[in-house]
Amino acid sequence: MSLLEAARAWHDQDPDDVTRAELAALIASAEAGDSTPLAERFAARLEFGTAGLRGELGAGPNRMNRVLVGQAAAGFAAYLLANDASPSIVIGYDGRTNSEIFARDTATIMAGAGVRAILLPRHLPTPVLAFAVRHLAVSAGVMVTASHNPARDNGYKVYLGGNDQGSQIVPPADGEIAAQITRVAAEVKLGDAPRSTDFTIADESLIDAYVKQTASIARVDAPLHFVYSAMHGVGWETAQRVFAAAGFDAPDVVTEQIEPDAAFPTVAFPNPEEPGAMDLSFALAAAVGADIAIVNDPDADRLAVAVPDRDGVWRRLSGNEVGFLLGWRAALRAGPGATVAASIVSSPALRRVALQLGLHYKDTLTGFKWISRVAGLSYGYEEALGYLVDPGKVRDKDGISAAVDFLSLASELRAAGKTVGDHLADFAGKFGAFASGQISLRVDDLDDIDRMMAGLRAQPPASIGGIAVEAIDDFIGGFAPFGPNDILRIHLVGGARIVVRPSGTEPKLKVYLDASSTTGTPTERVAAAEAVVAALDAGMRALLAP
Repeated sequence: MSLLEAARAWHDQDPDDVTRAELAALIASAEAGDSTPLAERFAARLEFGTAGLRGELGAGPNRMNRVLVGQAAAGFAAYLLANDASPSIVIGYDGRTNSEIFARDTATIMAGAGVRAILLPRHLPTPVLAFAVRHLAVSAGVMVTASHNPARDNGYKVYLGGNDQGSQIVPPADGEIAAQITRVAAEVKLGDAPRSTDFTIADESLIDAYVKQTASIARVDAPLHFVYSAMHGVGWETAQRVFAAAGFDAPDVVTEQIEPDAAFPTVAFPNPEEPGAMDLSFALAAAVGADIAIVNDPDADRLAVAVPDRDGVWRRLSGNEVGFLLGWRAALRAGPGATVAASIVSSPALRRVALQLGLHYKDTLTGFKWISRVAGLSYGYEEALGYLVDPGKVRDKDGISAAVDFLSLASELRAAGKTVGDHLADFAGKFGAFASGQISLRVDDLDDIDRMMAGLRAQPPASIGGIAVEAIDDFIGGFAPFGPNDILRIHLVGGARIVVRPSGTEPKLKVYLDASSTTGTPTERVAAAEAVVAALDAGMRALLAP
């Protein structure tokens, strides 16, 4: 097809008035001589990346819209029918623009294809959907969410049951599903795909079971005053029930962010890691004299934690700090011989904990689709605020259960007359101090990421930030057992390391910096490790500068 023919064909099958009008305007512009905006929409299809689809809302195959989602649902249905004699699926959605519409489209297309479909009763957190895949013993799950991406985005996260035990998809399943989607898009007009309203709505007992099992991991040794924010997402309804069932006092909530709002009006990006995103939580925590602040991202699969320092200034703990503190707690709970895991871009601290306490440790690629599949897993985390503290319940990161576990830790510390800050110092004294940093370079042209990675490979640095490079691992040739990946891991003299990789969900090049120290007092160890990270940060920024 020519560009205009393809665009008109897409337009004619689009059931959405908004995107159909948007595409009509782009077609008219192309007919008048300016085809560049239209060509961008049809230059490619959104591809399966981290666990499914994710991208900007809009018209055309290079955007998230009802045609693309309908094709994805029909292709996924074909995959399930080819691999399961009696396929079934549970579908969830968050509060983003079109999330419920995409979820209902998926339910009707799945039911029309002959797949038993179950739709969650309202917008709910991603962990509830991940739990439902296992709890309902279905073949698969879909969660319509873009997690912590910008407001203009949406996504389609895919899980498999059966032998996959409710984990996100990995190769070869993702490629097989993508092939079916491509076939459907080429052969079937969306309006011709069979649909049915013969799907069921999940019973409230599903949410009750999630709440009960999540609350069961809690331990409340002393009253705790905490602040909670849902970051304009869907976490609060479920989280408040879990906190109450666990025995925690009700938190003070950031009212401006507590209800779902697809515009995310109080934040530039609805990601607790972004500068300024937690300012309202800091302000409320300081005003009410809270012990701790807890923030979920919009679909509540991630957790951010903030505490006051000795001067009363609130700061967010890094994902690694939360990760290794929860890992230490999990290691003591599980005991010697258990297995813990983290992604290769996360701090080496968890490996040190496992070594000293007699546990097995596994490195994985980034993403919980890999972490959750580690055999015999007791605990796993990745530095991007993702934690899996109860793998017997769910095989994905879960910001609500992680919040319960961290609040339990804070309660135990308070009963012992200690703070989270004291506990970090105890960790540095027992295992060494671990500092981490991150550089995130957002690009407008994805080719810029390829050029930066190619440049590092063509001219490997001999030193970074004044520290000599000892060795470089290039995973483009493979990272057992995961196969080739576009990742560089740079080892420096003294034990520091740098990992460089393209983001799997956003147009960014990400650089992860880690250093540790076991010399001196806990305070001296922290200062030494942080100084190395600062030097590496300056060195990498200079190296990657245009």
